[in-house]
Amino acid sequence: MPAAGYAYAPSLLTWFEVIGYTVLLEPDIVLGKHQIRRSSYSDVVLYQRLHSALQKINSTKPDEAIAAAIHQVTYTESSDLPKNNCRFHKFLTNGVKVEYLYNEEIVHDKVWLIDPSNLLNNDWLAIHPLTVIEGSHAHCPDVVVFINGLPLAVIVSIQPSDQQPTFKEGYQQIQTYCQQIPKLFSYNTFLVIIYGNRARIGTLTSDWEEFLPWHTIDDENFPAKGATELEVLIQGIFDKRRFFELVKHLIVFEENETSISKKLLHRPFCTIPNSNKTFNY
Repeated sequence: MPAAGYAYAPSLLTWFEVIGYTVLLEPDIVLGKHQIRRSSYSDVVLYQRLHSALQKINSTKPDEAIAAAIHQVTYTESSDLPKNNCRFHKFLTNGVKVEYLYNEEIVHDKVWLIDPSNLLNNDWLAIHPLTVIEGSHAHCPDVVVFINGLPLAVIVSIQPSDQQPTFKEGYQQIQTYCQQIPKLFSYNTFLVIIYGNRARIGTLTSDWEEFLPWHTIDDENFPAKGATELEVLIQGIFDKRRFFELVKHLIVFEENETSISKKLLHRPFCTIPNSNKTFNY
């Protein structure tokens, strides 16, 4: 079933194109103008892109090592979404441990999911929107950002209306997605809510008050004059040179006996509470 009733987000998609991502519209994919090798709407990983990227990144490792890594990454151990997400984050930042036979000896090695040193080895893609079906539920997140075929970010857009908009509406939409199409979020690193040129970022377990604007590009302690929140967030977070470093160093998991909490560390000059009362928090 093709996506229907979606809203176009030209400025958002333009910024992804500016920083070098391929941007595809799902209707064009459905009509066959672009191929992403997605066998059904229940697929949330683009397996062919993942396989091709891992071959480039891990060029010295045999096919069985790549296959073993993909199996581990895409295998779901638990129905606990934060637990699955924490497990994937370790794969993303620390590599996937594999073993294979070489010269009649068992080799213990790692397969890496992202190459931070050679950006050309990675596949950068944003799809707008993306229809996902899980069980009896079907949803179309506004933008899903894939890196090496893995859905690492989901962006929700609050649509303009005559009523006063709130970012909490976007947060509630994300909660519905997490409950009804959770497999998309096992791989998630960042969640973004946008309204026009305003933007907020959080994580899988963030409360709605913890979705905050991003305030830096290139680790400056103030944004470029005249830059919008959306521009700063997209360039500051999704820039190819910085993305992996931010994921590796600014995301932490806090675990106790009953739950897992995922935190985005807020450098003092990166995120600040929003004091503008135009939007009701």
